[in-house]
Amino acid sequence: MSRKSTQLRQLLTSGEWEFILEAHNGLSARIVEEAGFKGIWGSGLALSAQHAVRDNNELSWTQVVDTLEFMSDATSIPILLDGDTGYGDFNNMRRLVNKLEQRDIAGVCIEDKLFPKTNSFIQGEQQPLEDIDSFCGKIKAGKDAQQDKDFCIIARVEAFIAGWGLDEAIRRGEAYRVAGADAVLIHSKLNRPDEILAFSKEWDNRCPLVIVPTKYYATPTELFRQHRISLVIWANHMIRAAIAAMQATAANIRATDSLVDIEGQVAAVPEIFRLQGADELLEAEKRYAPASRQNATAIILGATRGDALDDLTRERPKVMIPVAGKPVLRRLVDKFKGQGINDITVVAGYHAEAIDVQGIRVVVSPDWKKGGELSSLASALEFLGEDSVLLYGDLLFRTYILNNLLEWDAPLLAVVDSSPLEYVSGNVNDLAWCSGDDDRAMYQQKVSLQHIGPEREWKQRPPNGRWIGLLRISGEGKQLVLAAMKKLAADAGFRTMGIPDLVNHLVNSGNAPQVQYITGHWMDINNLEDVQRAGAFAQGHRS
Repeated sequence: MSRKSTQLRQLLTSGEWEFILEAHNGLSARIVEEAGFKGIWGSGLALSAQHAVRDNNELSWTQVVDTLEFMSDATSIPILLDGDTGYGDFNNMRRLVNKLEQRDIAGVCIEDKLFPKTNSFIQGEQQPLEDIDSFCGKIKAGKDAQQDKDFCIIARVEAFIAGWGLDEAIRRGEAYRVAGADAVLIHSKLNRPDEILAFSKEWDNRCPLVIVPTKYYATPTELFRQHRISLVIWANHMIRAAIAAMQATAANIRATDSLVDIEGQVAAVPEIFRLQGADELLEAEKRYAPASRQNATAIILGATRGDALDDLTRERPKVMIPVAGKPVLRRLVDKFKGQGINDITVVAGYHAEAIDVQGIRVVVSPDWKKGGELSSLASALEFLGEDSVLLYGDLLFRTYILNNLLEWDAPLLAVVDSSPLEYVSGNVNDLAWCSGDDDRAMYQQKVSLQHIGPEREWKQRPPNGRWIGLLRISGEGKQLVLAAMKKLAADAGFRTMGIPDLVNHLVNSGNAPQVQYITGHWMDINNLEDVQRAGAFAQGHRS
């Protein structure tokens, strides 16, 4: 695509009649472009109005330029600034042009009134005009200052506004053209186009002619084409539309103390996100942000009651029992959020309605009463990401374990506690046999998992530790797990299978997870004694 300045110059010199529409901030500028306009008018009135200040240069030129930067960044079409009088003398004009070019603004229109200016429709006939030579000096200074050969300076003739006749308007327009103006804008406050058409006829296309039909809006636009108008500016209608809509909305909400009548009439919040480019940021995060944090997700299996917990789980699932005043699930969610993982899915079942932890997605397993862990996982597979942590919902562990898990580069990674088994209480169905013992002197030791299960299943040699119920799945690991789940789902015994069955299937398929060894600093909750131990564990290891 050509430079924005080149696009504006082409609009002025195309030989056709062209139209641009006012915008006053990045959002309105993007809407103007999406509507199909080829250019944007940075209206002085609208830029001032959005800040609730008068169109009398009360908004400084630096504040104007700052706003234009957002507008330029949000769009790919040219912006023509309503630059009032150039915000001062010839020297201010030179600096303005430099600053506009730096922000990729395509051109500026300056008017031949005195600084500080007053809006043309407020007692315009009493407003004095700048002398022709001084104004021509501004035009020449601006043209000499520009670095981009296509940057456009448009001279706005206010003779009709100030009560002068056609002769003065033509005299000024010609002087500005000779001084180097790329186009002339002739302005009128009449509600009919007589002055404009008279000027156009006398002007005879000496250089591109620009008009602003705010007052004579009822004129058929075909008439402008017949009089060889190069560019028509719809000058303030976006800000006026916004004001009317906001006034009506505010009045309605105030009168009804409700949003019911309004919600269907205003833009949906996702539309705001779309205009802001939220989707682009999400895609950028996938490319640039650390995958172990920004894109990581968690799936927590929490469908069971925990029958050995008696009254503690009579009306709530195991994941909601309090430990040192905070539900186990809340502790897990806090752990993940503390590592930048905010996409958290909890597979629920027993008393799913009792799960009231914020910041999670709850999926109820339809087979939770009779199904096993893989049935629960199957109901949440759509939320398995390119980097996911799968875990049991009754775990407590130190933060460093999760942090190390996320730092490790492996498609499948299982956390195994290598502490001597005589010091490990609780479930012994998750004993782990690995390709090597824990060598604590090695960082990220390359050891693979060979089997998970009880002692009776694998008597080749003593186990190397115990799998704690924490598995990371990343990169190609996602497809390996999905393929394994599809294969296992066809097995008649799928409903009773647990996560160890999935892991062992991966091992037997030649896709053994790597092992992250730890030594203690975790526990699971299976009975009332564990609950008492969990309170001490949580209070002693709050991180």
